[in-house]
Amino acid sequence: MRSFPPAPPSESDRNPPTSNFQLIGVIGTFVVGFMVILAALNWLVSNLVWFVPYEVEVQLGRAIAPIYEAQAETDSPVAAELDRLLDELEVNLPSEFGERDYRILYVDDDTVNAAAIPGDRVIIYRGLLAEAESENELMMVLGHELGHFVNRDHLRGITRQFALQTASAIVFGDASGLATIGASIGETLASAQFSQSQELQADTVGLDLLHAHYGHAGGATAFFDRLSESPAANLAFLASHPVPKRRVRALKNLIRQREYARADLDALSGPLADIQE
Repeated sequence: MRSFPPAPPSESDRNPPTSNFQLIGVIGTFVVGFMVILAALNWLVSNLVWFVPYEVEVQLGRAIAPIYEAQAETDSPVAAELDRLLDELEVNLPSEFGERDYRILYVDDDTVNAAAIPGDRVIIYRGLLAEAESENELMMVLGHELGHFVNRDHLRGITRQFALQTASAIVFGDASGLATIGASIGETLASAQFSQSQELQADTVGLDLLHAHYGHAGGATAFFDRLSESPAANLAFLASHPVPKRRVRALKNLIRQREYARADLDALSGPLADIQE
């Protein structure tokens, strides 16, 4: 009887199918690698932020501020009063941040929001002023926005975008992703949005400025308490700031830790009081 050579191994014998366990292992390796690289880049750029000259922020402001300056009212008594309050808070900033040209850009619009943008400009909308019921809570909002400059959050936002895009390119070989960094940076600056961690850190600065100015922390949470009662009416503010209930809890804990007293609140006056009518 004629014998035949054994059949060659089939494709499936030479390359057995990948098991689910192996697939999970490969995916896990990529995820862990991505997270490690991202964490390392975040740590690096977060520390390098403090070595970036202030002039870099000035240049960023020259590119972004004109967009909002075109919407803002010039020679407005409301803006002048807000600038006065901002000046009173500035004197309590650390010396390296207290000699800058902080200015208010007042926008006569129903939007309930405020924002800090590069170039030491703070945007305040009429809708937010209409929600404020005391000078103290308005000063807390202004102090919070100053906190973004103290923490250099604009540069942190840029570097966070850079770290994410770079980590993606390293792990997944998506070199084309680096080309989108410029667009991502522009979007970050234009939206003036920060991470919730950065927002809560800015709240800490605002609280300390409030206490330094009045000698107590009254009004620190009043504005956010009211926002938490009707969040649907304040979507613009909620889109760029932490959930009010969460930040109220964090602020109250901080007030207890610092043993800050509370006292009566100061009423809004002049053109700011007129907005309430």
